Amino acid sequence: MPLTMYDYIGPKDIADAVAKVAPGFPVLSSAGLMQWLADDQQQADINGQVIATFIVDENGTLRIADRCSEHVACAGGRPVQSAGEMTFQVDKGQARVHAVTNQSTGYCPEPQSWPQVADAIRKAGLVAPAGFHVNFLFRKCTDCHALNVIKEGVFVCAMCDADLPADWNLA
Repeated sequence: MPLTMYDYIGPKDIADAVAKVAPGFPVLSSAGLMQWLADDQQQADINGQVIATFIVDENGTLRIADRCSEHVACAGGRPVQSAGEMTFQVDKGQARVHAVTNQSTGYCPEPQSWPQVADAIRKAGLVAPAGFHVNFLFRKCTDCHALNVIKEGVFVCAMCDADLPADWNLA
């Protein structure tokens, strides 16, 4: 199966605003992840978790940034193999991947991008979960062109009530 790359499809003004921001931190080891958590002053929540923006870059490297960061900034404006949010469980000086979603309205990766995410997590020396914790489906309305997040399997545009395509159509 050929590798799918996702181009940034979000608002141009967001991409322009973050064009000079350094790409996300490349996670190459568990020690590197811990260093990023410290250097970026990430604070675990009451459950000991830190949620980060992530992308898998063109080379299959996991890159992370603060959760409030834009995916396009984390990617350095480049295409990605996947994108979303990654939750790390931090305990006793170690971090592990707790949960991952493909929630990125800038890239709208398909759930089928999971193998690339799992490979990037393993390449970083971490253990990958069984799959996305939550799978998001994205479709563009062919009538009004609005971006839609599919909820409860209902393929109807939230803006104009038109039927949405069954297949991913955001290329």
